[in-house]
Amino acid sequence: MNFSIRHELQPTGRHPHRVRLSCDAAMTPRMARALQRELEKLKGLEGIKVNHLTGSVLFFADNQDKRDAALHFVENEFNCSQHDSLTAEEVEELLTGEKPTGAFIALARFFLLRPLLPMFWRMVVSTASALPFIIKGLRSLLKGKINVDVLDASALVVSMGMRDWRTVGMLTMLLAVAEALEVWTRERSLASLAESLALNVDNVWIIDRDGTEINVPLGKVQPGDMVVVNAGISIPVDGVVESGQALVNQAAMTGEPMPVVREKGGAVYAGTIVETGRLVIKVNQVGEGTRLHQVVSFIDQSEKEKSGLEAHYLRLADKAVPFTFGLAALVWLVTRNLMHTASVLLVDYSCALKIATPLAVLTAMRMGTQRGLAIKGGRYLEAIKEADTLVLDKTGTLTSAVPSVEAVIPAPGRNRREVLRIMACLEEHFPHPVSRAIVNKALEEHVGHEEEHTDVQYVVAHGIASTLHGHKMLLGSRHYLEHDEGVDLSIFDKESERQTALGRSVLFLSDDGVAAGMVVITDPIRKEADRVISQLRSLGFSRILMLTGDDERTARAVAASVNITEFMAHVLPAEKGRIVRKLNAEGCKVMMVGDGINDGAALSAASVGIAMGDGTDLARAVANVLLTRPNLEGLPFARTLACAAVSRIHANVAWSLGLNSLYLAGAIFLGFPPALTALLHNMTTIAISMNAIRTYPGALI
Repeated sequence: MNFSIRHELQPTGRHPHRVRLSCDAAMTPRMARALQRELEKLKGLEGIKVNHLTGSVLFFADNQDKRDAALHFVENEFNCSQHDSLTAEEVEELLTGEKPTGAFIALARFFLLRPLLPMFWRMVVSTASALPFIIKGLRSLLKGKINVDVLDASALVVSMGMRDWRTVGMLTMLLAVAEALEVWTRERSLASLAESLALNVDNVWIIDRDGTEINVPLGKVQPGDMVVVNAGISIPVDGVVESGQALVNQAAMTGEPMPVVREKGGAVYAGTIVETGRLVIKVNQVGEGTRLHQVVSFIDQSEKEKSGLEAHYLRLADKAVPFTFGLAALVWLVTRNLMHTASVLLVDYSCALKIATPLAVLTAMRMGTQRGLAIKGGRYLEAIKEADTLVLDKTGTLTSAVPSVEAVIPAPGRNRREVLRIMACLEEHFPHPVSRAIVNKALEEHVGHEEEHTDVQYVVAHGIASTLHGHKMLLGSRHYLEHDEGVDLSIFDKESERQTALGRSVLFLSDDGVAAGMVVITDPIRKEADRVISQLRSLGFSRILMLTGDDERTARAVAASVNITEFMAHVLPAEKGRIVRKLNAEGCKVMMVGDGINDGAALSAASVGIAMGDGTDLARAVANVLLTRPNLEGLPFARTLACAAVSRIHANVAWSLGLNSLYLAGAIFLGFPPALTALLHNMTTIAISMNAIRTYPGALI
């Protein structure tokens, strides 16, 4: 098991070096805990966080020497030989989360064991229970942090100083329960996300010994095989580029915002996306390890994508701790009463704010996965709620994800079966629904289409170019063949006009610059589309716009059938992105929904991008939200869920601030004893946290 630098920030401000490392294999919980402890022993490091789910290590170093020492320790001194793979039990733990046994033990000890113990042993048990929390607070204090851990430790020390063992026991019990429930709930939520977002690859194209491309199950791919990956498709293996050149989007793996060029000799990784170009990859690694890495990479990203609202309340929670200390000091100066002072220390605003807000976000994300909605981070919930403009792609989004071939029309002198055979041969390399329709039509008619062509190129939003027996073959839109390539398609004018008037799409085939055939694609409107559009209007979308690369007549027919009044036809991929950016500049908050390679720019430019789960790998990778079911039902649910989640966060904050203010007032003016304030405060924190993870009622069920 090796570690490599995934991201590093150069010296700025208080923390000269911020380093994030990535492990090349799944990290066990045991290894993560051990590494965390060892790094905390090194001087000059802080902000250390080791995450076994993501295999990442984060730390801040005071200077270059401390940074180098930490890297040397991780790479050369830390013994990970016994943790280089996941056991069956640890895989189960990753998927199911840890059970909150600590909470049950703490409750049983307090209510069943403590009343039976003599006073001396009560003191011993209470002190032993309090020590971990006191040590945790001291560690934070030594690092210059005044946070809730320091506050809890101070309250425990003051209570122990007054020999109030009942308060000490109750406080440690409540802290253990709250901590265990938080960890368990977060683990369960993340495990649910991981299971729902595991995008497994079933089949890949490899080059056989005789040079032909064959389609095989991923499970049969071995190191040394040559895997072919075309534009818009996810790379299913780790390996080295043997031939070809492409722009590869590595955001899911490295966080890099821009695609990188990969050519012969360059390393590529499973889960990254070929945006443009074509690669032949020599396989190094394949199998369960790479799939698990895709899952934990998503989890790592979702954890970092905190909403602005969540970040705001977390900052507010940190600022609340010094206020509580200041108030306690004021009470001590005025009353000189340690009991009153301890009562104030036992009440703080930060617990509920810091725990309940992230839990509410994770709960919404978990509910989304149960209803076919995979949200990649908390901030996108807020973006969905605030969106006022909806932009939709037509093909594969408003229309069915399973279009069918209505007719294959050969040019005069051409054979219909031969035209269909060539089209299927070219299209089977690409995952778009229209490609699948043509391939399926060939299968239905038992038209064989062996691999006889070479160098298949996908021209985004236009079509496909290849060479067959020395002939240049083009397959795509009229704009591509006629305007860009100069092919005369006038022989199809009458039939093309008739089909487009019916709302159907047409693609053309040319052979060495001569029209060879036309295929008519009928792409039925999704049965729920009209109803979903109406629901979204009622949920506050003031503007709904449809974009398509089809001609205006086809676009008008589709838009009218789903009650959309604003649409744009003949839109190229780059233009989709520019349209969304223009809407942003006008002050619109855009929610973009698409499914294909040609929607990537628009999905990225929108405030929140939503991709159909059966769309291309590129669209799914770029989008912020996935509709994992093959329909649009998730869109109104996403809006309702986002509004409910934000509303619950605001309500939790209001309850936390209001109730804790009452407890502080009771401690200061009514003399609430520490045990009572501890009970009230911690039970409020638990209650608000339970409310945060409560299933949303009503229409969300």
